[in-house]
Amino acid sequence: MSVFRSAIASLRLSLAALLALLACGVVSAQAPLGNVAADEGIVTAQLDGYTISGIVSRLPGKVSFKYGIVLFPGHPSIMRLREEDGRLVFELQGNTLVRSRRLLLDEDTLVLTVDAPSDEWSVFSHNFRRGSRYGQDVRALLTEVMKRYPVADWTMIGHSEGAVSAYAAAVANLDLTRHVALVSALYLPTRNGPALSGLDWRMLSGRLLFVHHESDACQYTPYLSARQFAADTGSPLLTVRGGSGQRGDACRTWSAHGLPGMEEAALGAVKTWSRTGTVPATVGP
Repeated sequence: MSVFRSAIASLRLSLAALLALLACGVVSAQAPLGNVAADEGIVTAQLDGYTISGIVSRLPGKVSFKYGIVLFPGHPSIMRLREEDGRLVFELQGNTLVRSRRLLLDEDTLVLTVDAPSDEWSVFSHNFRRGSRYGQDVRALLTEVMKRYPVADWTMIGHSEGAVSAYAAAVANLDLTRHVALVSALYLPTRNGPALSGLDWRMLSGRLLFVHHESDACQYTPYLSARQFAADTGSPLLTVRGGSGQRGDACRTWSAHGLPGMEEAALGAVKTWSRTGTVPATVGP
C-alpha cells in the first residue's frame, strides 16, 4: 500500500509540475494560430563557441521576398530551438509571437522567430541584450537568412521582455531595420534587469510603434507606461481592446498581456503599418 501511495504522490507532483510549465509557456501543445500552411526550418549562425538560431517561416514554395519580420518572444525568450528526428522542437510554443508567427505570412513576407544565443540559455539578462554583442549576434543570424532568402526590408517585433531584444537588435542593425514594433513591452525593471528604462530612443525616431492592451494588468507592463513612452518618443500607439479566453497570471501569455483572441487583428495592423506607415488608434470592440 505504501508503494502505491508513493506512486500516486509522485504522479501528482509530476502533473503539478507539468501544469506549471504549461502556464509559463515552457511546455506546450499549442499549434500555430490560423489555418496557414507553411514551410518552416531552422537557420543557425555559428559563432565563436556558441550559436544563435531562428525558425524561418514562409508560404510553401516561396523563396523570394520583399519583406522580413523578425519576432522576439517574451520571457524568458529562450526557445532551446533544435531538430529531433526531422522535427522542429522548441519551448515557448504558447508565447504570443511564437503561436502567431504564421499569421504574418503572405506572398511577399518571410518570418524569422529568434531564439536566445546558445550560451545564454540559462539567464539571458536585459543587460546582455542591451550590450553590443547581442546586436551583432542577431546580425549574424540575419546574414545567414539573407544568404538563402535575400531581404532588404526588416521589421523587428518584440513582445514583453522580447521588446528589450527587439530594441537592441534594431539599434545595432539600423541599415537593415525599417520598423520596430514593441508589443506589451516590458517598461519597468524586473529581477532580470532594467527592461526598457533609460534607453536612448533617438536612433529609432520615425521607426517605432507601441502596441498595448488597455487592460494589461502586469505590474511591469502598465498601459500608462506605453502611453508615456509613445508620447515621449513621438511614436504612434496602437491600443488593443477585447479578446477571448483570457486567463491566468496577469503577466502570462494568456492574460490580456498576451493579447489572446486579438493576435490577428493587432499583428495585422502592425504589418500594415510597416508597409504604409499608417495605423489605427485602436483595434477591437
